[in-house]
Amino acid sequence: MQHGKVIAYASRQLRPHEMNYPTHDLELAAIVHALKIWRHYLYGETFQIFTDHKSLKYIPTQKELNLRQRRWIELLKDYDCTIDYHPGKANIVADALSRKTVDQLAGMICYNVEYLTALRAMNVHFSVGGDFLLATMQVKPSLKDKIKDAQDKDPYLQKMKTKVQEGKNDQFVIQNDGTLLNGKRMCVPNVEELKTEIMHEAHHAPYAMHPGSTKMYRDLRPYIGGQQ
Repeated sequence: MQHGKVIAYASRQLRPHEMNYPTHDLELAAIVHALKIWRHYLYGETFQIFTDHKSLKYIPTQKELNLRQRRWIELLKDYDCTIDYHPGKANIVADALSRKTVDQLAGMICYNVEYLTALRAMNVHFSVGGDFLLATMQVKPSLKDKIKDAQDKDPYLQKMKTKVQEGKNDQFVIQNDGTLLNGKRMCVPNVEELKTEIMHEAHHAPYAMHPGSTKMYRDLRPYIGGQQ
């Protein structure tokens, strides 16, 4: 934490030999792990360590320590830090990182063959090692797929598709996947949920940088027709 705000979290699974550690050593091991991965931030700085294991506050002054604890205390001496007690119940977010995980992966079920085919076409590779858990993966239709499905249900746009196929309208174009375009712009049916999702994507996407309404309208105009 810096100035009372969290700037980073860390968590890892226990190694086999650590399974037999007493709680006292596990808590100290967590501190050592944090010091190692954030050494470039902490070395040479004055900082506080908060733990929900009260006895660790006094460990630097304890005389009866095992070899492992002594080794870790020597590492602590490299830093200008103090250990303070903070109740676990008052630190809900950090405590959630330490919840026990299931050690099995039951399986992955694909309910939609079209989505599976699309994943293969994108050359997507999923690798699950022994130290990781894949709980659930959901593959949802893309925004373009939703627009195409809505086009298929829109009577007016279906008439336009028919005219294009009959060569009676050269203003519209049908893509290979069946999506209807007005020139280079995608035709969006008058479906409130769909328009809301388009606006949400345009405004909240990581690269959008929270544009104003005028800029967002200009950005969308070349790609999507009919929005107001």
